[in-house]
Amino acid sequence: MTYPWGMSSRPHLTDDERRARLVARHHLARTAPDVVAAVRGVVAQHSSDPITPHLAAWARVPGLTTADVERALYGDRALWRLHAMRRTLFVVPTEDAPIFDAAAGRDVAVKERKRIEGWLAAALPDETDLRRWLDAVEARVEALLDDGVERRTAELSAAIPELATALTMGSGKWRTEAPLASRLMMVLALEGRVARTHPAGSWRSSQYHWTSGARFCGRDGRFGRARPLDPAAARAEIARRYLATHSPATALDLRWWTGWTAKQATAALAAVRATEVGLDGGGTGFVLAGDVGATATARHVALLPGLDSTTMGWKGRDWYLGSHAGPLFDTNGNAGPTVWVDGHVVGGWGQRPDGEVVHRLLEDVGAEAAARVGAEAAALTAWMAGTSATPRFRTPLERELSS
Repeated sequence: MTYPWGMSSRPHLTDDERRARLVARHHLARTAPDVVAAVRGVVAQHSSDPITPHLAAWARVPGLTTADVERALYGDRALWRLHAMRRTLFVVPTEDAPIFDAAAGRDVAVKERKRIEGWLAAALPDETDLRRWLDAVEARVEALLDDGVERRTAELSAAIPELATALTMGSGKWRTEAPLASRLMMVLALEGRVARTHPAGSWRSSQYHWTSGARFCGRDGRFGRARPLDPAAARAEIARRYLATHSPATALDLRWWTGWTAKQATAALAAVRATEVGLDGGGTGFVLAGDVGATATARHVALLPGLDSTTMGWKGRDWYLGSHAGPLFDTNGNAGPTVWVDGHVVGGWGQRPDGEVVHRLLEDVGAEAAARVGAEAAALTAWMAGTSATPRFRTPLERELSS
């Protein structure tokens, strides 16, 4: 595909140059000054697995403690945990939450609300005014959380019995039941009306307390904005940030990462006047205008957690993953813990029950780099201090190493 804003004689970025840019912009040499900067370096950090934001920040911020991550999430509330691109749970800078909402989350919220209404229509008596009933339940949830007390889903259901209404989802062997609360709280969070706060247990827990969205960010309105952002403008801003950190990236990379349609992705690339560049193998990538200079980086190693946003940052991964997808990804395409050397994925790691971090290299990286990987594994073992954190989505090599 040729775009009207492209160059007649396009520059070329090699795979080596792509990897150097990845290392520098994603802070894989532990160059991020703080947790928020580490998140900005990948635009948004995956949080489907609650351990990912902590371990991802450890790999990028020198001297990091778990308290630093918890302060950003729950103390300063500089980060907001929300569903956005592809209905995936991320942590993003709180001030940027309205952008992610308008660019991706809003469309997801509309679809999820329609699903809930369909399930409720089958669960409630025929004479029920579904919309009025649901509006009343949602108003009670928001009123309860407006007192500033953080509550777990179970506590909300105890106070509002309607939240326990059983929804039947799927059919045949895929038929399941779940309480309304488990789905409704996600939709209210997608709409910015509630927000996830402290985990119900340790930092490894995937169950959270809830507060009102307005109390979380200190401002009324959808994600703290009285007037929601224009979706097209928000998509352009997300495309700009993605290219600033992930370029060169293909149009397919952008579409996959955002979950946008081809039309939406093309419009966003046009809005930021993305420049075409040639890629090794004959492909076409995009960068921001003028962003084609070489990047110099020091040699580095990194241990990234499962679902890290660097590992999951592109649809086309051969230039940094090579042939290692089999042992390092599960059957649904979820990345496990990975070992990186100079912008390449070269192996994987796991954690034994006693907390020791162990790894395996899947290719020869030389004695010096291998020793540095070993030192990094020892450092992560010490940082974990005996705590074991099993990835939520387990992969073949991780399972083998952790047994």
